[in-house]
Amino acid sequence: MRACSSCGREVDGDFAFCPFCGAELPVRASPHEQRKTVTVLFCDLAGSTALGETLDPERMRAVLARYFEHMKAIVERHGGSVEKFIGDAVMAVFGVPALHEDDALRAVRAAAEMRDALPELGLQGRIGVMTGEVVTGTEERLATGDAVNVAARLQQAAQSAGVLIGELTFELVRNAADAEPIEPLDLKGISRPVPAYRLVRVHAAPERPYEGVFVGRDREFAMLGEIWGRVRAEPQCELVTVVGDAGVGKSRLVAEFLVSIDAPVLRGRCLPYGEGITYWPVVEVLKQLDMLPSEEAAAVAIRSLLGETESTTSA
Repeated sequence: MRACSSCGREVDGDFAFCPFCGAELPVRASPHEQRKTVTVLFCDLAGSTALGETLDPERMRAVLARYFEHMKAIVERHGGSVEKFIGDAVMAVFGVPALHEDDALRAVRAAAEMRDALPELGLQGRIGVMTGEVVTGTEERLATGDAVNVAARLQQAAQSAGVLIGELTFELVRNAADAEPIEPLDLKGISRPVPAYRLVRVHAAPERPYEGVFVGRDREFAMLGEIWGRVRAEPQCELVTVVGDAGVGKSRLVAEFLVSIDAPVLRGRCLPYGEGITYWPVVEVLKQLDMLPSEEAAAVAIRSLLGETESTTSA
């Protein structure tokens, strides 16, 4: 319900003017609009004008269609949404419609994959990535805000086959990606110099850094110690599941406990998204073991799981 700024009375209904005093009412906001922190990616072809001069229109159309299809598949594989194609540019948003805690990393991973995929298509491109607060849910656009403008300008400022990321994006992915700082950019339409980083590479699965002193969790630590003692004393395995809300310190608890014990530790992690990752944690552990069982059938199955053989095996 809206309140009239002139008389202060609440007005229920789709009125343009207050029925009590006649003053103009504020525009009712769409119930679907909301503010979100998302990451925006722009990818544009370099030298497309010259390419268009050397190809006939039908051939150029086929090249662009293949390019758009390939870039769209990469964006969606990393959980992003393509908002639109502008000429030969692709605009994608990570965080719409579904928000993920690693949207910035997803966008940077997608940017790196797009950069590496373009030469295979016989093309070169420039990519810009920026994280920021936007308004989403409008009928015309997935996202509206300064982050969209900065991402587009970063793309324009990038060198051919280069990826520029904004400062906030870099802060969110700095433990998972290598990037080189460049001189702050004077971007068209932006009143202040914009800090930017040139993306070098993205790591496969970065470890989360833990800072500060570990305090509390004495009861949980004691429970893990008791289970560890039981495993060492008895010829059996134990499965421990640590459950809790996001951010309460589950990973930190496990990391601190593993440091405290004298034993080889093998790690396997489930990736948040991707294709063909059902057995990813198992594969990671097997690679760290670097050994095969003596039974031939089991060894064949594990080789198949590791992708070392074309033979198939059951789950």
